[in-house]
Amino acid sequence: MAALRWLTPRRRSATARSVLAGEASAEAARKSAQSAQDTSAPATGAEVEFPVHGDDRAAAFFDLDNTVMQGAAIFHFGRGLYKRKFFETRDLARFAWQQAYFRLAGLEDPEHMQDARDSALSIVKGHRVSELKSIGEEIYDEYMAERIWPGTRALAQAHLDAGQKVWLVTAAPVEIAQVIARRLGLTGALGTVAESVGGVYTGKLVGEPLHGPAKAEAVRALATAECLDLTRCAAYSDSHNDIPMLSLVGHPYAINPDSKLRKHARELEWRLRDYRTGRKAAKVGIPAAAGVGAVAGGTAAAIALHRRRR
Repeated sequence: MAALRWLTPRRRSATARSVLAGEASAEAARKSAQSAQDTSAPATGAEVEFPVHGDDRAAAFFDLDNTVMQGAAIFHFGRGLYKRKFFETRDLARFAWQQAYFRLAGLEDPEHMQDARDSALSIVKGHRVSELKSIGEEIYDEYMAERIWPGTRALAQAHLDAGQKVWLVTAAPVEIAQVIARRLGLTGALGTVAESVGGVYTGKLVGEPLHGPAKAEAVRALATAECLDLTRCAAYSDSHNDIPMLSLVGHPYAINPDSKLRKHARELEWRLRDYRTGRKAAKVGIPAAAGVGAVAGGTAAAIALHRRRR
């Protein structure tokens, strides 16, 4: 922690929480991956020059919301919990607004993400971790599976086909992220770690949400534990909030980028791919399989609230 001495107490505390969140997420990701069964999806058959086949010191890190999946995982999770009567209609209305805003704006707004996170923590407090994991499997089938971007999925598969590990890196709860990673045949997931005691959620977090700098800390910690060379790794994201993570690796990709990330990526000549509009990559080198099925799908944006029958 010597490197933190120059920081003010407030800044030191925030940085320390990011490090704690990153290390906690990396540890949770490794434990989950070590115990998971091999359920990799079938190969796409695409021949690509990148990633490099057989490079076991390289890996790929994918942001989840709006990069791998349309919309935000935590909002879809909220819909599933409402269906199971975890909370009331007024709370679903808030989730609906957050989801509509996210999909229409196409970027992460800190205020909305904070509200969604606080709502989720209060809802799961007192519930068992095993219960939420089981429900997460059902919610994936109900709301998430159809929202996976085929193009981004093909990029991840290219890394798997090359013999590399592929991790989701997201602010979503790590348990939900692990469900999505397993369903996609990925290695594992790094996500926000909610505190639990005796297998029961306390309503608190370990460190802070895995967002922005905390994502970079998590990737760095995992790379150290896995003996990876970050200059040979790739990272994918849609948000300028993930520039710290993207800047860590030798192969950064902007996927469905917001305006700030698009500008930053162009200035640094990072590769771009936008599956919302069918735009071609700004640089060569993206696997051709990534273009398969790249459509936005669905209508814009609010969650339909069904009227209750008495």
